[in-house]
Amino acid sequence: MSLLEIILGHPSAVRLRRFFIVGTAAAGVQTGLLWTLVDFLGIWYIAAAVVAIEITIVLQYFVNNSWTFRPSSHSTLRSYARGLVKTNVIRGTAIPLQTGLLYAFVEWFGLLYLVANLVAIFFSGLYRYYLDSRWTWRI
Repeated sequence: MSLLEIILGHPSAVRLRRFFIVGTAAAGVQTGLLWTLVDFLGIWYIAAAVVAIEITIVLQYFVNNSWTFRPSSHSTLRSYARGLVKTNVIRGTAIPLQTGLLYAFVEWFGLLYLVANLVAIFFSGLYRYYLDSRWTWRI
C-alpha cells in the first residue's frame, strides 16, 4: 500500500471527504431555498439566508450523523437530540459569520447574492467542520 493510499484511506481523510460531499449537496439545497425565498417570495436576501441556513443545518445533521460520523454517530433518542442541539449551537454561531460574509460580498464587492452565498458557505464550512467534529461528534 502506498503512502498516498494510506493518507487517503485514513479515517480523518474519509470523514473530511464525506463532510465536503454533504456540505456541497447542502450548499445546493441552501442556494435553491435562498433563490426561492428571495426571487419568488420577495424576502430580503439576508433574512432568507438565515431561514435557508437553518433548514440545511437540520438536513446536514441527519446525513452527517448517519454517514460522515457513522463510527461515533448518535444512536439513542437522547444522544441524537443532544447532538442536534450541539450542531445547532455550533452552526448557529456560524450564521452571523456566513450572513456577514454574504452581506459584505454583495454590498461591498458587488457579487450576486447567490454567488456570494456559495463563497460564504465555503468559509463558514471550515469553521463548522472543525467545531462539529470536535464537539458534536467528539472526534
